Amino acid sequence: MMDRVKFRAMIDGDAADYAFLTEHEIEHTKGTADRLLQALVMLDEGLSGYQVTRLGHSLQSATRAERDGADTDWIVSALLHDIGDIFAPYNHDEYAASILRPFVREQCAWVVEKHGDFQMIYYGHHVGGNPDKRETYRGHIYFNDCATFCERWDQNSFDPEYDTLPMEHFADRVREVFARQPYDPAVLRAGAREALVS
Repeated sequence: MMDRVKFRAMIDGDAADYAFLTEHEIEHTKGTADRLLQALVMLDEGLSGYQVTRLGHSLQSATRAERDGADTDWIVSALLHDIGDIFAPYNHDEYAASILRPFVREQCAWVVEKHGDFQMIYYGHHVGGNPDKRETYRGHIYFNDCATFCERWDQNSFDPEYDTLPMEHFADRVREVFARQPYDPAVLRAGAREALVS
């Protein structure tokens, strides 16, 4: 039985090598949700200076989404929207969207990808940025969704007194989302919109 491929260059691989790798890759992907939950914990060691940690902010965002009656795609997207802060500080929104895109509605992935630009309305004028950066997307089908996401779940989720739910509360939802068939059109639902708030 193989325990590793025979080739040293991909061009030299044969069908048996790639069947072996496919099997291992499928098994490895089953742990994606738990690896993401571990990465969220790392946010506690990341950027400081706020009144809550980045993990606290992420949990608070997801808590607010849940309490607004949002569905699982929105809640998990809110939880993971800043997961890129550690590894991709200059494009953390795109990083998070790349992780989510195969497994959540297109609407949610787009909002996560663009939320950094939309957040500029709150502080851009203080740091020499463009507070109207979101206007680039005016007219997009998900424009209002991103504005609502930022207003209700992101910009206000730095409150140390908010009754935030713990990560364990969201773990099964994360596992549910990342157990989905990636890029399933029935999940991605291109062009579909679900209300953020019930």
